Amino acid sequence: MVIGYSPAGWLTARRLRAHGTIFAVCLWSVYVWNLATPGLRDHNGNLKGTDFLHFYTLGSLALQHRGTDLYDMTAQAAVAAERVPQAAGIQYLPLYPPQVSLFFAPLAHLSYDWALILWWACSAAIYGACCYSVWRACPNLRDYGGAVFTLAAGFPAFVLLIAWGQTSALALGCFTLGFFLLRGRQEFLAGVAIGCLIFKPQLGLAVAVVLVSTGAFKAIAGAVLSAAAQLSTGILFYGMKTLQQWVHTLENLRAQLPFVEPKPYQTHCLRTFWNMLIPWPDLAFGLYILSAVAVLGLTIAVWRREQLTPLAVRYSVLLLATVLVAPHLTVYDLVILAPAFLLLADWLIAQPPDPLMRSLGTLTYLVYVLPLLGPVARWTRVQLSVVAMAATLCLIWHVTTASRTET
Repeated sequence: MVIGYSPAGWLTARRLRAHGTIFAVCLWSVYVWNLATPGLRDHNGNLKGTDFLHFYTLGSLALQHRGTDLYDMTAQAAVAAERVPQAAGIQYLPLYPPQVSLFFAPLAHLSYDWALILWWACSAAIYGACCYSVWRACPNLRDYGGAVFTLAAGFPAFVLLIAWGQTSALALGCFTLGFFLLRGRQEFLAGVAIGCLIFKPQLGLAVAVVLVSTGAFKAIAGAVLSAAAQLSTGILFYGMKTLQQWVHTLENLRAQLPFVEPKPYQTHCLRTFWNMLIPWPDLAFGLYILSAVAVLGLTIAVWRREQLTPLAVRYSVLLLATVLVAPHLTVYDLVILAPAFLLLADWLIAQPPDPLMRSLGTLTYLVYVLPLLGPVARWTRVQLSVVAMAATLCLIWHVTTASRTET
């Protein structure tokens, strides 16, 4: 996953394989122990699957064709308690577009525990397939299969994706498919894959800006068509009013962010980075806008060097920018960076020895591991993972700029 830059650097394949094994054994052991309780509550008293309850409830509403309740917290809490008695008292702020409920309707036919097990299996399968397919596309990583496997299994974001029962594996699938389609010069279909991110629209912000700025009109057309088709399924099933309710919910999102982010240290984007660091909300938001513009500017600059910068590097920068500029991004969403780790590692191994490349390898490793230290931000007020991602993006921009100058 993060095969660092060596030969002379400290990030050898053997050391990384050991780190990945330690992460995987420790994280999964703790999680399995936490689940080892009778019933649906874990050792911490939380419902097993956590956020999956929300999707299970949305699917239940779809089965009953109750579109008017998709954005009613009280009604959803009642349905959740009826379907899963152990979930009594749990509420979620409904933010997903209407078609998401249709996606989860088949799982709502099952009992909660069997639906959760099936969703865990699907998420793990998507994650594994994405990592494997990208690894196979990286010729310089072919001899490091063991290290890649252990690092993929021990990636903190993957463990937390399973623990929270979230949908980020689907977003990873969209980004991975988009990469392969772009590599095959199928820009329209790549846009179709990216447009599927409308179910998590915050993850499409950076991509939209980059596509528009670079004049990728085929990809833009594909993305618009894909997003429209997905939203249309919700309209056809529920009617236009439900979609309007979703849009209205998003318009009022900023006032409801404390409910969406009760634990800001679990988020890893520029907006919450500044919110945690700066006590004045308006100033923090202004700094978020300025830093997001800077990140997008660097990303666009890298993408415009198509002839000099490999797609693997440009796409890795795009994934980093996606995470940084997203208005809301929780730790499990970091699984979308899995292709970036592999693509950057493959590129770094092929580069001649250079201090900048070793620094880039170290920064990539820090992006991988620093989410583990996210809770420390409760006291330091500094989310180090965001610093590492921003530094990685800036260094890639610097390296690609230097390459162009030398050329």
